[in-house]
Amino acid sequence: MNNGDRRPSPESLLAQLKESERARLRVYIGAAPGVGKTFQMLEDAHQLKRQGVDIVIAVVETHGRAETAALIDGLERVPMRKIEYRGVTLEEMDVDAVITRRPAIAVVDELAHTNVPGSKHHKRYEDVLHLLDAGISVITAVNIQHLESLNDAVARTTGVRVRETVPDHFLRRADEVVNVDVSVDTLRTRLRQGKIYGVEKIEQSLNNFFRKGNLTALRELALRQLAEDQAEKAQNYRTREGLECAVIPDKVMVCMASHGSAKRLLRIGSRIAGRLASDWYAVYVETPREEMGRIDPADYVALQENIRFAEELGAKIVKLKGKRVADALIDFARREGITHVIFGQSARSRWNLLLHGSVVNRFLAEVRDATVQIVPMGGEETERGSNDGQEVA
Repeated sequence: MNNGDRRPSPESLLAQLKESERARLRVYIGAAPGVGKTFQMLEDAHQLKRQGVDIVIAVVETHGRAETAALIDGLERVPMRKIEYRGVTLEEMDVDAVITRRPAIAVVDELAHTNVPGSKHHKRYEDVLHLLDAGISVITAVNIQHLESLNDAVARTTGVRVRETVPDHFLRRADEVVNVDVSVDTLRTRLRQGKIYGVEKIEQSLNNFFRKGNLTALRELALRQLAEDQAEKAQNYRTREGLECAVIPDKVMVCMASHGSAKRLLRIGSRIAGRLASDWYAVYVETPREEMGRIDPADYVALQENIRFAEELGAKIVKLKGKRVADALIDFARREGITHVIFGQSARSRWNLLLHGSVVNRFLAEVRDATVQIVPMGGEETERGSNDGQEVA
């Protein structure tokens, strides 16, 4: 295309048409509980209703906040589904009822929520994807600490390991990401006033999760996430409209061993891939001693868990076969034009290194045009043995 010809291509027009037809997703994101995500979401729902949009509440959690509860009045609510679990009747969003009602937009709060066993899906974000596939647009809310790739960073910063997470690819599906932000002092004041938690939790929260340093770091993560989201969407738009040439995307590869947990590596890979707006691969090498029927049962279970987790994060799973791990990884990286590689490395004895060699060192020597990141492994992710000298977990 000539530099002066900025007319959208036929492909661009087709992409616009498909985008206009698909259900849209808006995500309200915040640094911590109490910033006002649900409040803002409901205020916007009322505005949409005044504009004539058919909008319903599929599920909203007020957490006892009177101001939030007041905003539910005047909005239609789809009845919740009652589920018996361990002798107790619990309520979950009724996905089928929302689809039967077929509104233009559904309000779905607490995106990272894990559903009660017996629900249509295990996680609420999966309920949202179901609604989107059915042609119903969704507005939803989540805190930044629930983003899967930030799980390790949040744990290091706050000392709290968040158990309920949302995969990064879900956020990349969003058409809009709205950051609901308040100052750290304002948030701590709301906590002291009992507007976030009950009185019995105030002092403990102020001295732990809601410490100024924690909130500042979480706020920075939320703002950075929004900036990255906006930059990616702007780049996609300019490329689609022919406003500038598309940049060749980076390709990210996470190297998993056939044993041990790789969750930390996969979170890092997901984060890097999201920042670079690229596809990414979770790669493992099956050596002869790890073929089906020969692999250690515990290693097989760990490998399947790593594969499942990688798929949840949006990775493309690649199984390579070879006698030597390094050779297989090097060949794949060259063939696919990999630009960013993530290895895990555990403490190994000097004798072990001399006997088996180092996959990382071999890779660095052979593949010079890729950025290599080495992540120290430990704790739950310490590998259980050697894999032909493979240091990846």
